Amino acid sequence: MRIQYIVSTMVFWWREHHLSFEQECEYLRSLGFGVELWATVKGNNDCRYIKRNWSRLKEATDGMTVALSSRNDGPTLAQWDEQIKCAQMLNASMVTNLKALCISDELGIADWGFAADVVKMASDAGVMLCVETGSLPAIVQVGKKFDSIRYCFDTGFAHIDPENSFSDYVDRLAERTCYIHLTDNYGQLDDHEPPGVRGGMARENWDYLLDGLDKHDNDVIGSFEMFPCMPGTMIRKGSKFLFDIAGWPNRPKARPGCDETSYRPL
Repeated sequence: MRIQYIVSTMVFWWREHHLSFEQECEYLRSLGFGVELWATVKGNNDCRYIKRNWSRLKEATDGMTVALSSRNDGPTLAQWDEQIKCAQMLNASMVTNLKALCISDELGIADWGFAADVVKMASDAGVMLCVETGSLPAIVQVGKKFDSIRYCFDTGFAHIDPENSFSDYVDRLAERTCYIHLTDNYGQLDDHEPPGVRGGMARENWDYLLDGLDKHDNDVIGSFEMFPCMPGTMIRKGSKFLFDIAGWPNRPKARPGCDETSYRPL
């Protein structure tokens, strides 16, 4: 198994603006990480993935492992087609929640025709489409319906589900998990703290997840998804736990002389 590590632009939430994208990508690149793009910037509803932005995205992320988090504003099929083509252009995977596929785990209803069209678009474009963990039965059902779907295992969500244990998620999803949202919380809300936060998820769960993934030898993208404090602090704390304490493989290598203080928002 090989894990490529990236960082969600969630870490820049409240700090980013329409001119800071290149700076943020360069910062992550210098630390040895790729990037998971969010569809929007705080305070701006314009989608990053529209065609006029493609050349900028391509240039800013050159040489990086890239993933796209789907827009979550109820995208139409035309909007899905555009963001999938953007992912194809960037050689990126895509992560989506159930609602963006017109599937409601709360109400138990779904537009399976719409979901099938989106899955086919991604498959035809050669884009890996990963569905992020929501309700465990709903996620498993989606996987049964669509062979090309892969799972995004959100550690924070699995930690706070009152109906299914963390090990249940690992046992049922690990075989098709090709993406992980690496995040932690205190067991009540999905706080998106750095992995290993004191009072957060038990070390045994992290070990169980790594062992479960290792059994299936998938290529996996591990995305740090965090937002409580400064980006460098979150990346340092999450990395220290995951690599130094928990012993996860394939640690990213920073450029010589680069450290967390090099990110200074404009």
